[in-house]
Amino acid sequence: MPTTPKLIRGYEVVIGLENHVQLSTQSKIFSGSSTAFGAAPNTQASPVDLALPGTLPVLNRAAVERAIRFGLAVGAKVAPLSIFARKNYFYPDLPKGYQISQFEIPVVQGGSVEFFVGDVKHKVNLTRAHLEEDAGKSLHEDYHGQSGIDLNRAGTPLLEIVSEPDMRSAQEAAEYAKTLHALVMWLGICDGNMQEGSFRCDVNVSVRKPGEPFGTRREIKNLNSFRFLVDAVNYEVNWQIDEIEDGRKIQQATVLYNPDTGETRAMRSKEDSADYRYFPDPDLPPLVIAPEWVERVKGEMPELPAVMAARFVEQDGLPAYDATMMTQSLATARYYEAAKAAGAPPKLVANWVMGEISKRLNAADIEIDAAPVGPALLARLIGRIADGTISNNAAKQVFESLWSGESTDVDAVIDAKGLKQVSDTGAIEAILDEVLAANPKSVDEYRAGKDKAFNALVGQAMKATKGKANPALVNELLKKKLG
Repeated sequence: MPTTPKLIRGYEVVIGLENHVQLSTQSKIFSGSSTAFGAAPNTQASPVDLALPGTLPVLNRAAVERAIRFGLAVGAKVAPLSIFARKNYFYPDLPKGYQISQFEIPVVQGGSVEFFVGDVKHKVNLTRAHLEEDAGKSLHEDYHGQSGIDLNRAGTPLLEIVSEPDMRSAQEAAEYAKTLHALVMWLGICDGNMQEGSFRCDVNVSVRKPGEPFGTRREIKNLNSFRFLVDAVNYEVNWQIDEIEDGRKIQQATVLYNPDTGETRAMRSKEDSADYRYFPDPDLPPLVIAPEWVERVKGEMPELPAVMAARFVEQDGLPAYDATMMTQSLATARYYEAAKAAGAPPKLVANWVMGEISKRLNAADIEIDAAPVGPALLARLIGRIADGTISNNAAKQVFESLWSGESTDVDAVIDAKGLKQVSDTGAIEAILDEVLAANPKSVDEYRAGKDKAFNALVGQAMKATKGKANPALVNELLKKKLG
């Protein structure tokens, strides 16, 4: 893990994240109201969600089980007893005037998340993850200059995951957030839909000179894309450095990011915990989680990404980086295992998934389970590379036809495009004799110890065969002829 962070204009960046994960329960955390997205405004807000007189909250067991599942996945302590508190503040979309959350004793304590930035492994420690209810939503469009309030989201169960300030760059923060996003979907505790607000990122950013105490942080609220996260952090870092270099002090604040301008702007001064006047909720008893409950949830857990990656290293011989990439998401892992089961060598499957397939998925903005080239089709293509029928370059041409939907038959594309490799020893030897006769200077240079001359001769041979000769066979026969 890196020990010397990259400095920006002589400053070290310090980043911590708070992620609000909407839990995949059918009903809200303290009421039976539906959590379904997209209903008409204010049709899914019950008297309990609004804290009307005479109503009492009742904790949703399924929300607790999802919190336990997350705690187990990150190696955290699942608290045997935790407390719900009232977080008091006034905002138009908070009908109660307070939010039920957890403060001093959260349900999940500690833990860590590991991920790669490039091929360098990083680890971020977690402070806590606590259960709470979501607020409603303020609507500012199509209201003729006015704002509307939709309380359907009020009371939706959230797990707020708080990291330590362990990250030192925008890219590191984005990779951490991506890994966390993939993990909660892998566990089945969140659908991960960022556009619908199911996974939201608040990023705390400060800067300091190396070796100095932490600087004053500003919190960038409600980032709903990883690209926006990177852009927002980079802008904020440079803004804070400009302020310090101009002799001004950073004031603690909550800021918003505007993707249209690429800038952050202060929304309000940042509150401290004392400003919220936390106190235990008198309507909710302490949450008691017995060891038997934790063990039952553990027994129902899927194989975790880190465990699966270790299995890919041990059983398939994948490098640790490749194995981690194959477990970026459950869909990726299933794709990899299906292609492998269809007979493709594991390392070649990983190479294609990380290379050509990843590039196409990003360009089309789709997930791997929607890829036009499924795992069985990829396995057939890889099989034709492995048996020498086509070269790697020819395989990319075949892949293009498969991806575009031109065909779903690998062999038909190979035949139609005339991409079969020439593996006939006699034919290749005849071509090499012509190449050697036509390039005596390169022959002499190779025999004088210039290895580049060998590559030049291989290039001439491949050119003579229009790229169809088996490269491995060309290399082998050419070395024999050159002695």
